[in-house]
Amino acid sequence: MFKKVLVANRGEIASRVIRTCKKLKIPTVSIYSEADKEAPHVDMADESFLVGGPRVNESYLNIKRIIEVAKETGADAVHPGYGLLSENTTFANRCQKEGVTFIGPSTEIISLMGSKISARQAMEKAGVPVVPGITRPLKNEKEAIIVANDIGYPVMLKASAGGGGIGMQIVRSDEELKKAFEGNQKRATDFFGNGEMFIEKYVENPRHIEIQVLADNEGNTVYLWERECSIQRRHQKVVEEAPSLFLDEETRKKMGEAAVTAAKSIGYSNAGTIEFLIDSDKNFYFLEMNTRLQVEHPVTEEITHLDLVEEQLKIASGELLTFAQEDVKRQGHAIEVRIYAEDPVKFFPSPGKITKLVTPKGPKVRNEMAVNGVSTVTPYYDPMIAKLIATGETRKEAIEVMKEALSSYVVEGIKTNIPALQKIVEHEAFLEGDTTTDFITKYLK
Repeated sequence: MFKKVLVANRGEIASRVIRTCKKLKIPTVSIYSEADKEAPHVDMADESFLVGGPRVNESYLNIKRIIEVAKETGADAVHPGYGLLSENTTFANRCQKEGVTFIGPSTEIISLMGSKISARQAMEKAGVPVVPGITRPLKNEKEAIIVANDIGYPVMLKASAGGGGIGMQIVRSDEELKKAFEGNQKRATDFFGNGEMFIEKYVENPRHIEIQVLADNEGNTVYLWERECSIQRRHQKVVEEAPSLFLDEETRKKMGEAAVTAAKSIGYSNAGTIEFLIDSDKNFYFLEMNTRLQVEHPVTEEITHLDLVEEQLKIASGELLTFAQEDVKRQGHAIEVRIYAEDPVKFFPSPGKITKLVTPKGPKVRNEMAVNGVSTVTPYYDPMIAKLIATGETRKEAIEVMKEALSSYVVEGIKTNIPALQKIVEHEAFLEGDTTTDFITKYLK
């Protein structure tokens, strides 16, 4: 196992990784920006180092300084969390060059699956179902219109690089595509430095279901069931749960096996997630692969009683999986909601000082916090301030626990999306499991 781990991230995920390292008695190093000097993850680690100014490019994306800290402190591994540098091949390569283990897959795999076009090509080759579309970048707007008409509207225009819904738009006509192409291409270039665009058939009213996989360095690979992440706003997940109420056991098994096939076909190692779209007839299609830990990984942990960060550390240190597929059991139900510092009506970020914070407690409630008590939410980072996870023996019980937890959650001084989350978990359609990707636009106007 590692002698010391540097956590190259911030917020709740940095704290999450540090907790598991403490459990395993591995010393940790945290990094922080000038804006985060009082953040929870700073005090949790054994050592903490300032790496730059408040903006992410000055601090959490400052590869040179982060590597310097790793070397100065004797850290022999880096856990990148999610977002930021977690899928950055330059950072992963630099770690390798400096003799520091990057806790994740190889740079070649990150690069392969980081491009939606090359990922589609790899999955087609492996025989994993993909959404009808093209597997090459579009030359220009004119070609995009030709392709869209060949596939048939509606289509999804997508940026090949990046994620988070950036450079992505549903289009239903030539006119809409003309308006959408240039703007989305520019956004993709600005955010990811790559303006390559492609087109897929848009699956009407789909569900977004992802399969968590673990694979060791010898190719032993398992799936840890599914998470349903269909409730989204602007292609960003808002509510996640496991297991999915929609899947039957046959489809669940098929999707799990397809995810394992996908991971094995590219020689994947460590924790990863294969994301699928599934239509009303239970036809499922590969969407993308996230070569890192997911924001919503706690719901999988709650139903499998596995510590995914611990498994990541073991795999990265060269250990083999200690269990086979038949050993992976699921028990109960878990629901996660993402709590944002944002206006619950306009959905604009709401930075400011938290003057009062009271979080729900209980054996079936889990809080993953990016703030503690009276603290300031800055405008420099993603406005997610916490994740709230509720569990129960049944979905109905988990929903009741979540309702009670949200009703007792107090955040004063800033606006949050808690009222919007309460509307979701109390809505009749949610209670019935009618959770397609248009849930928010359909029911929360």
